[in-house]
Amino acid sequence: MKHILVPIGNSENAKNTLQYAIDFSEVINAKVFVFRAFKVLSKAGTILNVDEIVGRETANNVKEVVESVNLKGVDVSIISAKGNVIDSINSIDKELGIDLIIVGPRSNSIKEEVFLGNTTGSIIKQTDISVLVVPEGYVFKPIKKVLTAIKSGMIKRKEVLEPLEKILEAFGAKMRLLQIKTPKFLPEDLEFHSELAAITSAYKSSENATLFQGVLEHLNENNPDLICVFRRKRGFFKKLWEQNSIKKSDFESRLPLLILKETE
Repeated sequence: MKHILVPIGNSENAKNTLQYAIDFSEVINAKVFVFRAFKVLSKAGTILNVDEIVGRETANNVKEVVESVNLKGVDVSIISAKGNVIDSINSIDKELGIDLIIVGPRSNSIKEEVFLGNTTGSIIKQTDISVLVVPEGYVFKPIKKVLTAIKSGMIKRKEVLEPLEKILEAFGAKMRLLQIKTPKFLPEDLEFHSELAAITSAYKSSENATLFQGVLEHLNENNPDLICVFRRKRGFFKKLWEQNSIKKSDFESRLPLLILKETE
C-alpha cells in the first residue's frame, strides 16, 4: 500500500479526517494525496481565466487544511481537479495508482441525521478502490483488533484482500472473522478463500436476518478497532447502496469502516 487518496470537502471534519489519514499512513509507510474536485459553471460574460482562478483557490483551501495538521514526516501532496469527484478519482488512480481512499462520512455540511453524504456514498458505490471511512471526530489509535463480517467466504479476486492484509501486517493486528448466516445463506458460502483463511485469527458464525444485524449483535463482544466488510451485490450494504447518501437510522459506524471492493 503505497498511495492513499484523501478527498476532503468543505466540512469542519476535513482536518480530522486528514490527520487520521496521516497518522495511519505513518504506520503503513504510504504517501498521501489530499484531493478536492472543483466545478466551474460557465456564464455569459464571465472572465476567461475563471478555471485557473477557481483551481488556484481550491488548491489554496486544501493547502490551509494541510498546514493545520501534524504531517509527522509523511509525504503529502495536494491535488485539485476540475470536474466531478468520481471522474477525477478514476483519473488520479489511472495516473498514480491509488491503493486506498480515506474519507470522512460527510464531505460537506449536511443534515445531522445523515451518516454518509452523497459524495462519500458515491465514492464507495461507483469506484473500484477500497475505502476507509473515518467517523467524524474519531481520533487515531493503533489498530490491534479487526472484525471482518462476511456472508460468503468465497472471494473471486485475491487482490481485494491486499488493503486488509497490509493493515494486519503493519499494525501487528489480529482479525476475527464473523460469518453471518442469513435466510439466503447457501452451502457454498461455507467455502473459504485460502488467503482469507490464512489471515484469520479467530472465527465465529451467527444466524441473523441481515449481515448488518449480525455485526451489531457481536460488536461489543469483539470490541474491534476496525470493522471490515465487502461491497458485494449480496453484501453488507445491498439495499443501502441504492442511494448514495445513508441515514443514521439505517446505518452508522462509530468505528473506522474498511470497505473492500469485491464483485459478483
